[in-house]
Amino acid sequence: MVHRLRPVQLDFVGAAPVRLVFTRGVAASPEAVYRALAEDVEGWPEWFSAVSSAHSADGGSGRRIRLRGGTRFEETIVAAEPHAVYAYRVDVTNAPGVRALIEEWRLTPDGASGTRVRWTVAADGTAAFRLSMKVSRAGLGRAFRDAVGKLDRRIGSTRAP
Repeated sequence: MVHRLRPVQLDFVGAAPVRLVFTRGVAASPEAVYRALAEDVEGWPEWFSAVSSAHSADGGSGRRIRLRGGTRFEETIVAAEPHAVYAYRVDVTNAPGVRALIEEWRLTPDGASGTRVRWTVAADGTAAFRLSMKVSRAGLGRAFRDAVGKLDRRIGSTRAP
């Protein structure tokens, strides 16, 4: 069953009942990482294995995401600061128990040309949903590290010699 979530804003990232935060350094520049996140939405399945399809929507102000296993999200982009932050909230989903969900990708320079990538998943929902999010922390962390590693290799393979 598809249902509409509470329309939270970027400040929810710091106030959500459940916050999962993951970080990883990559060799790619903040500019290159931001382009892959925000400007190449359709490319997400190539580096984030949990994502089976991703499409821009509403003239670029939204996204339609499908995960492996069938979970679907209709999202609104709430922050798009080039080379620094990309965030979106879920407006509609078929995931049970979730009431509000926002994801923030924050990019900071790391060394001479690299990037420190921080992904925050902020959520609220039923007690069962909140517990499942906390139990999923290790798996989401692995998925994040693998995805960002693949993204870094993908960006590296497209750099000019």
